Amino acid sequence: MSGSSAGQVPAIVARALAALRDQFSPSSIAIACSGGLDSIALLHLASSWCRQHGISLFAFHVHHGLSPNADGWLAQVETVAGALGATVDHRRVAVEQGGSGIEAAARKLRYRALGEMCRAHGVPLLLTAHHLDDQAETVLLQLLRGSGPAGLSGMDAANSAPELLGNPDLVMARPLLPLARAELEAYAHAHGLAWVEDESNLDPRYARNALRHTVMPALAQAFPGFQARFARSAAHAQSAQRLLDELAEQDLAASLVDGAVDVARLRGMSLDRAYNMLRHWFRRQGLAMPSTAWLVEMVAQLIEARHDAQLLVTHPACHIRRHRDRLYITPKLADLAGMRDPDDEGVIEKLGESFRWNGEASLAFPAYGGVLHFEPAEVGFDAAWLRAQPLVIDFRKGGERLKLAANRPTRGLKAHYQAADVPAWERARLPIVSSGKDLLFAAGLGMDCHHFGSEESERIALRWETTAAGL
Repeated sequence: MSGSSAGQVPAIVARALAALRDQFSPSSIAIACSGGLDSIALLHLASSWCRQHGISLFAFHVHHGLSPNADGWLAQVETVAGALGATVDHRRVAVEQGGSGIEAAARKLRYRALGEMCRAHGVPLLLTAHHLDDQAETVLLQLLRGSGPAGLSGMDAANSAPELLGNPDLVMARPLLPLARAELEAYAHAHGLAWVEDESNLDPRYARNALRHTVMPALAQAFPGFQARFARSAAHAQSAQRLLDELAEQDLAASLVDGAVDVARLRGMSLDRAYNMLRHWFRRQGLAMPSTAWLVEMVAQLIEARHDAQLLVTHPACHIRRHRDRLYITPKLADLAGMRDPDDEGVIEKLGESFRWNGEASLAFPAYGGVLHFEPAEVGFDAAWLRAQPLVIDFRKGGERLKLAANRPTRGLKAHYQAADVPAWERARLPIVSSGKDLLFAAGLGMDCHHFGSEESERIALRWETTAAGL
């Protein structure tokens, strides 16, 4: 046990709930209730406290359908919660085993369903029944996985997890963290509580069960009270991680330029400090944390590459690119239909898409990811001349030249894009419009002035708008 008795459990939980009330001022609270010992004890403890303080209580259950007893678990939650005056809701989810295993897949669906029920009922605070033994298991699992301070910090007493719960306004709290499972069991027996046992908790194929039934008993015998000491270590790791986060935030604020990281500043940091800042950057972008090996390789490429190198590193969810000594996070975009490979045997010539302008305000080109607008303007193409032209929209092939104004030189598109600081990966998705052999317009740059109309004519300016299909 953690040093407290079963009789002290209500007071310990009441203090935790009072602190949550003072911090978040919830008008209602939900319990993630599986029907097992821990969540039933929490439901019982929270029900009396909520009645005293006039706070509405909900019990949310997720039916995974993985056990033949799943219907019975739901019925048990409905019976107990109903007797305690809590409003019950549940969601049924279908768990499919993915690359991370059925346990991880079920966890992901469970939390998403809990977040959905909280949103549906307007509940701002979700309580889970994680306790001291769970914290010890979490720290040990993270240690076995080779985690750093963030992983070894274990579970927070309260935090938001929008990527897990799908609800940015929801706070998830764990008021039982100071209590050992044995204390909760003693409390449940003392109050005559009934709960269900999930038979999957005995399956040693799951990592937590292997620890729970083999490693943890051995530790308890050799090192009584080890759970509390693990929790203290987790608290120390949390403190260290907070300091690392503060440093990373300062470093990132000093290194960001228009949303990109200044590589020169990165080079001036120690490697440990650079890794810390980049992990923080990824976390702020909502990206999965890369492995240490991936991060080391990426930073090595950044430091060793030439100043003008167009570096591309692939992350599972995005691309990390370098442009003009700045580091960008860019989405992984599917090729547009108009991006045909001119080297394919079936493609003799990259012709683009032919069209005529008949006075429309705009024309959509889904294969090129956007809409071409035709707008009245003081400077632009003669409208009658433009109507008579056979037009083609395409992507660059190379060698195209553009003159943006009479007092500016004719230059290649590459030079124009470089002068405009348009990164190479963006240029590849910006189309051009031609009439015969004459380039008329390049998205991201503007129109060629050779065919501009006179002051007496009706003049039309072209403008490209990238739509969601192009992003």
